[in-house]
Amino acid sequence: MTKIRLQFVQAFVDRKTGRAFHYFRRAGRPRVALRGLPGSSEFMAAYQQALAAAPIPVGANKRSKPGSVSAAIAEYYGSQAFRSLTGGTPASRRAILEKFRDKHGHLPLASLPREFVVALIDNMTPHEAKNWLTTFKHVVRWAVERKLMRNDPTAGVHVRRPKTDGFATWTEDEIAAFEAHWPIGSKPRLALALGLYTAQRRGDVVRIGRQHIRDGVLTLRQQKTGATLAIPVHRDLAAIIAATPAGHLTLLVTQTGKSYGANAFSEMFRKWCDAAELPQHCVFHGLRKAACTRLADGGCTAHEIAAISGHRTLKEIERYTKRADQVRLAKAAMERIANESVKPEPGEVSKPLKEHAKKSAG
Repeated sequence: MTKIRLQFVQAFVDRKTGRAFHYFRRAGRPRVALRGLPGSSEFMAAYQQALAAAPIPVGANKRSKPGSVSAAIAEYYGSQAFRSLTGGTPASRRAILEKFRDKHGHLPLASLPREFVVALIDNMTPHEAKNWLTTFKHVVRWAVERKLMRNDPTAGVHVRRPKTDGFATWTEDEIAAFEAHWPIGSKPRLALALGLYTAQRRGDVVRIGRQHIRDGVLTLRQQKTGATLAIPVHRDLAAIIAATPAGHLTLLVTQTGKSYGANAFSEMFRKWCDAAELPQHCVFHGLRKAACTRLADGGCTAHEIAAISGHRTLKEIERYTKRADQVRLAKAAMERIANESVKPEPGEVSKPLKEHAKKSAG
């Protein structure tokens, strides 16, 4: 008897009864029990029906009712609007939306009032509110284009985030402390050097390998911006790379030889900083800012710094160049008056001062 082989069909045998059960199991589609024996008309009809079933939208589950917030978000995950996001944005936005689904997924999307959005963000910190609103606006824009919503409940809603300097810039003393604890040839020292001498984000640094360096130039494509950069390798970085064992596709690898994920790398870098007894504000992104600061202090223009860091606009970089210019100008001004050989003659003492002097003498 010829054995029938059908794709996506799995058989299970009940140990107690010896009865065989067959199921259609295909990624992205519902699990379907197939009745009858393989090859029978009943079985083949159920099989063909399961094979033709539409895929389940990414993220959909039993709680998703048609027209609900949950169903819309599930469909949004499979949209071009979401899939076109780059870098760490998809993961961060999914985390925000899943938290929102857990609490409010049952609500009808089309009738969400503006008051609901305002009340929701009022219970958040400014930072959380800003991130949530940015993420949900993206969903709403997609939903309106798909005619899942008529009105935009986020229209006119804004969040003012308190002005901060963001991640702390590493000081030269903090850099020296890290270098003193982790010698050249160690993985932590290589990680520090990659941050300081490339000015790249963690997601790009963990992907750098020897294959990206040719003729003394590091070529990489940034995950966040999509920009391709060609960065001359600093001699100190070249020396540290040469001194650090690396036989993998990436220079930085885990203990098992695998490339780091962005979050896993941040956790590991925190441990390296703790070992060097550095404060909590010393995070990897601060090295990107320290690199820009060094370039600005060295006299580089905003355009020159952007050619290395890959910033899309000069607004952020101008903060470094303006500070460096202020320091240089202030120093030059003080040196100028310090070197002044001819000092002005003292003028006549003012009348109030004369009277004060007379009273003091009396």
